[in-house]
Amino acid sequence: MAAAEMKLDRWGYQVRTSSDACISAINDYYHQVLSYERKRSVILEAPKSDPECVLGNILAAHFLCSSDPSRAPEFIDAAKSHLECASSYEKAVFEVIQYMISSDRDDDLVVQQHSKLLQDFPRDLVSLKRAQVQCFYMGRLDLFLGIVEQVLPMNDHEDYIYGMLAFTLLELGRMEDAEKAGKKGYELNKDDAWSQHALCHVYQYECRFKEAVEFMMNCAQSWGSLSSFMYTHNWWHIALCYLEGHAPITKVEDIYNEHIWKELERSDATPVEVYLNASGLLLRLYVRGVHDILKDRLNELANCLTDQAFWFLEWHLDILILWTLSCTGRFNKAEELLKGLNSRVSMMSKKKQQQMHRGLALAEALYRYGRGDYKKAVELLGHDFDAINYKVIGASDEQLDVFTEVHITLLLETGEASAAKEAIEKQLKKREGAPFLWSLLEKACSILGMEEAASYGQKAKQLEAAYFHAA
Repeated sequence: MAAAEMKLDRWGYQVRTSSDACISAINDYYHQVLSYERKRSVILEAPKSDPECVLGNILAAHFLCSSDPSRAPEFIDAAKSHLECASSYEKAVFEVIQYMISSDRDDDLVVQQHSKLLQDFPRDLVSLKRAQVQCFYMGRLDLFLGIVEQVLPMNDHEDYIYGMLAFTLLELGRMEDAEKAGKKGYELNKDDAWSQHALCHVYQYECRFKEAVEFMMNCAQSWGSLSSFMYTHNWWHIALCYLEGHAPITKVEDIYNEHIWKELERSDATPVEVYLNASGLLLRLYVRGVHDILKDRLNELANCLTDQAFWFLEWHLDILILWTLSCTGRFNKAEELLKGLNSRVSMMSKKKQQQMHRGLALAEALYRYGRGDYKKAVELLGHDFDAINYKVIGASDEQLDVFTEVHITLLLETGEASAAKEAIEKQLKKREGAPFLWSLLEKACSILGMEEAASYGQKAKQLEAAYFHAA
């Protein structure tokens, strides 16, 4: 191999390599990560082209930690063995990723390290994306807001940063600011799936269901190369808008069949990413009592989720798996998964155990809900349940909303209509255009014998007719 030289990556930062193919693979990987496309494995071409490139090796190791963990150490070792000759940028990325993928890491320190890296190298949007993902799984996007605002002045013409900003703002309840940021990202790059996704979040939260569907349908032609998660998740959002806006249920059913479950037929599909969106949608239908299209699909999904290869990958998914298994009578498997979650938490640091305590309670509550043990499920969630406190499971506000609906349903089923009414009214202050909430309020007030019940039912019907009645 020729003597190594410095080349510039997409950000303009120095990478020690003499291989054009290596730097090209690194830049391709950047694009795949930021655009949520499905060929992130392109990073494995970098160390093939230059086995001594520190950046290529450490990025490959990070990719393999989620796709094939047993292979990651060889790339970490390769990066470490050539670290002395690496650029300052490569050394910074190496140190951050090496610590991030270590077994005894502290999540707060991971965020601090990313913040420091981005102070020195503010144009590295892939490191910014890693920071966002880390903060998301900590339930601390407030920490990320400071980081993204810190680097925004140096990236004000970069499209992908605005989708990251928009998602952060909407998760912090700043919907107007989130819409502005999402639109800026979309204007810069109409194919940016994360900006599209963020705008859909805003429209959906504000009960602009028809607008959300029309917008996303116009974007859908650009989704063919997206990862299994992003492709099915964007369709999941459309399905939820149809569901919440009371469109014909066949529209939801068609999306599940054609754009979520059918993704598994692709040779390059990632099944676990499909199962997350499939189970999340089926739970929404279940809570709403749409059981006629559920049975076969739930059993089909549950048969897949008995495979332990899909367990313990994401807390959010594990919780949905517990409900799916218990709801379909696979109690032994569900109990095995629940036992495994408890065991894993017991091996965490004291700090991490405290953070995951709520996650465990929610997991058991969904298991009990699936079994029909409603009293125990309510006991586990408590009467003052607030889904926003459960972000530590790695779920957005929109994904967490279903657990609020479960909680309200449980209160109604266990004779706690007053508590249910209070919980519903709290949600209506945020989303008064959601028909299902008014239907739940009608039910709670009917149980309590309140005259207002009929007017709430009428309100629900008016809203249902307003969104997709003419569709």
